[in-house]
Amino acid sequence: MFDKSKCPLCGKLNQCAMAISRETGENTGPCWCVNVDFSADLLALMPAEAQNKACICKACAEQTPANP
Repeated sequence: MFDKSKCPLCGKLNQCAMAISRETGENTGPCWCVNVDFSADLLALMPAEAQNKACICKACAEQTPANP
């Protein structure tokens, strides 16, 4: 099992605003990720059990440029 609050790629906190909002009930506003295009290469690195269930952190997203 994985921790949804951590990036499945590096293990650091992913700072997902939507997950924080669900857990705390506080509206934190839109997440940083809504304005990011995640590359297919980066998404391919996600462990199968975390796909569509855990968020990649901003640092990992910024390390891999999006595909055109």
